[in-house]
Amino acid sequence: MQAFEYVRVTTVDEAVARATADPAASYLAGGTTQIDLMKDGVLGPHQLIDITRLPLRGITQDAGRLRIGALTSMEEVMADPIVMDRLPMVHQALLLGASVQLRNMATIGGNLLQRTRCRYFRDPACRCNKREPASGCGALQGFHRMHAILGTSQHCIATHASDLAVALIALDAVIHTRGLGGERAIPFADFYVLPGNTPHIEHVLMHGELITAVEVPLLPAGTRSGYLKVRDRASYEFALTSVAVALMIENGVIHEARLGLGGVATVPWRLRTAEHILRGAHPDREIFRTAAEAALAEATPLRDNAFKVELAKRTIVRALVTMLEAEV
Repeated sequence: MQAFEYVRVTTVDEAVARATADPAASYLAGGTTQIDLMKDGVLGPHQLIDITRLPLRGITQDAGRLRIGALTSMEEVMADPIVMDRLPMVHQALLLGASVQLRNMATIGGNLLQRTRCRYFRDPACRCNKREPASGCGALQGFHRMHAILGTSQHCIATHASDLAVALIALDAVIHTRGLGGERAIPFADFYVLPGNTPHIEHVLMHGELITAVEVPLLPAGTRSGYLKVRDRASYEFALTSVAVALMIENGVIHEARLGLGGVATVPWRLRTAEHILRGAHPDREIFRTAAEAALAEATPLRDNAFKVELAKRTIVRALVTMLEAEV
């Protein structure tokens, strides 16, 4: 591990000022991903700014929305009674996202900023445009079974790893930040950046800008909501495919549908075309399959991950059927 300076801050303004002044500075919260990457030589900050003492914890409710402090742990959010009752997809995404030990350490802000699990990114001996711009992408011609089939480019096919982000993209969450220029409220759909020609740019945060909270709209009472994750083994594994779904069914018709797709895209993926197909339709397997086909119409699979196209379609259908059969 490269030598670094460790600094503990006590105010948000101090944290932002220190990080912004040093281009090689990084924030440290739970550190469940960051420390591993530092040990492997993937990350090498000159200054590590410990933000764990900042007043950015807790969950509050106001006007039909939850505001979750960025330093609130995954476990705290997962166990919150309001989340369990009104946001089952968030509860389940967190439950399936990590072991209990990691959930007790990892923060909500850190979860949203976690780096890809692509083995080429995490091995400094491999070519990776995300880690070292213009060096090439070893995954394209290498083994890419776990990699993305949506939102890819000729420069990067790394999959976004967060389960929570799949639920939050479906819920139209808002990310609140603080930087030298003041505060920002960033719609979740605008937060992540497709790799295109610049895979090393993963989100719209400026250097030193700090996530302070995540605002999540509560689902209306009576909404059927859940998160389905398909993976190689039953625990502590990243998704091959996953779906966050919320359905409001009234008088035998789908009044509202929200869908997020994970495990298959370079960013959390909102299925707006599928949602449009579902709204106003009578819920059955046929319309669910039609929506799933539309959701994967633009997939660009490669040699090892072509199976994800059909698997994702089946995951969407299964999640929707589960919601249809759920008690409300």
